[in-house]
Amino acid sequence: MTERQQDSRALAHPDADGIRLEGVLHALSDPVRLNIVRTLAADGAEMACSAFALPVSKSTTTHHFRVLRESGVIRQVYRGTAKLNLVRRTELDALFPGLLDAVLAAAEAEAGRRP
Repeated sequence: MTERQQDSRALAHPDADGIRLEGVLHALSDPVRLNIVRTLAADGAEMACSAFALPVSKSTTTHHFRVLRESGVIRQVYRGTAKLNLVRRTELDALFPGLLDAVLAAAEAEAGRRP
């Protein structure tokens, strides 16, 4: 793949200064997106979009990943034909200390209360 082809596949991400609390909270407020972030945070490694068995259509899955990326919660990169995802933990922890851990802990506690 040429450098130009790789550039055309580069995905837009906000830099750290462009990440806003309201955008992060909005992204994490949806149960499907929160589940994606919980899975990524637990694994700690890059995961392909196809690794997630989500209860929504492919187009809706794409939308959820885009919301997470555009809000600055995840970083997405192409590796070959796979789009890989990773939580932007370092940036989020620097901007909003303890927020991600608190949200993930609350989600885990809530999941434990469900039948």
